[in-house]
Amino acid sequence: MKKKMTVVMLMLMMVFIGFGIVIPVLPLMITDAGANEFHLGLMLSLYSLISFIVSPIWGAWSEKVGRRPIILIGTLGFSISYLLFGLADGQLWLMYVSRILGGLFSGAVTAVIVAYVADITTNEQRTKGMALVGMSIGLGFTFGPAFGGILSAYGHNTPFFAASALTLITCVLGFGRLKESLPQEKRTSRNEASPSRWTAFTGRMKYLYVLSFFVTFTLAGLESTLLYFEAQRIPDITATQIGFMFFFCGLAGALVQGGIVRRYIKKGREKKTIAVGLIVSSLGFFLLLLSSNIVDATIYLCVFGIGNALIRPCVISLITQKTTVSQGIASGLNSSMDSFGRIAGPILAIAVFNWIPSMPYIIGGLLCLVAIGLLVRFSTLDRPQSTANTSA
Repeated sequence: MKKKMTVVMLMLMMVFIGFGIVIPVLPLMITDAGANEFHLGLMLSLYSLISFIVSPIWGAWSEKVGRRPIILIGTLGFSISYLLFGLADGQLWLMYVSRILGGLFSGAVTAVIVAYVADITTNEQRTKGMALVGMSIGLGFTFGPAFGGILSAYGHNTPFFAASALTLITCVLGFGRLKESLPQEKRTSRNEASPSRWTAFTGRMKYLYVLSFFVTFTLAGLESTLLYFEAQRIPDITATQIGFMFFFCGLAGALVQGGIVRRYIKKGREKKTIAVGLIVSSLGFFLLLLSSNIVDATIYLCVFGIGNALIRPCVISLITQKTTVSQGIASGLNSSMDSFGRIAGPILAIAVFNWIPSMPYIIGGLLCLVAIGLLVRFSTLDRPQSTANTSA
């Protein structure tokens, strides 16, 4: 298991370094093409809409052909999508094609890798495994935006070429080192109809999936407006500085997931950790409203990042522990909820930002508090079943 987890962690980190590299320059590339923030929101949402549609399909296919080939296809597709965006050179239509391709292949990486980790971990190890997944993604987001900010000095399209090269290297690494996690005897028949993703959205589980949506929805709203919001409060802010803000936010999150969640959050403690994370995330949103310089804006963003780091691995761990359907279907639905949040988040955030710039952060903070109610409802419905399992 350790060897498989090491390979998965390295691949995830490299994929999300590539993903993070483009964050500081994506708005600038769109501006260079003569478009406004509306197209940024539309591109982010279109990417997620495609991912929302196809993520469960990738998850279901991985149940039939294995996790490894789907993950390799996803990393190769990511590489092509970044290359196209780098080549767009002001052509807005090619940027849209790139984002559509990125959305098409994103579920093949994220959803299926979560299912892969669920395959190779026991219920007792699950939270630790998902914390390592979160830490790898966090490290990717730590270094990616910083590299993107630095590379932007050589041209706004340079980070996209770097992201394409890095994800291609990841594909090659996976081809050589990634071992299959789903043995032939556990796979479903290729002729067997795949269950709908919504078979997982039942009973107490639906509250976890909606909570997962809220977490991504608020995060996507922050990512899509932060540069514009801080540019109003800090007029001379640059893409490099935004990149380093995300660097420290990602570093804080990775340290929390690798140092706290992985080591100290055992099976049965996930719900309390999620509640703490929601409160801390809400605090981070409200503190960002007070930002007035690079230093305090970075600190407040790190507060949000720490809260987010506490929530995500624990939610995924609970979903994979409690699901009554296959890991591929459960992870596919969670990836769909994640995509749905990334569809709606940027659209709403940019719309209300143009009305009142602080509104995305007020809404984000309030929704984190509302999500505590979803957690309480899940816990209430889960308690009788947990008691029954203990008695048995």
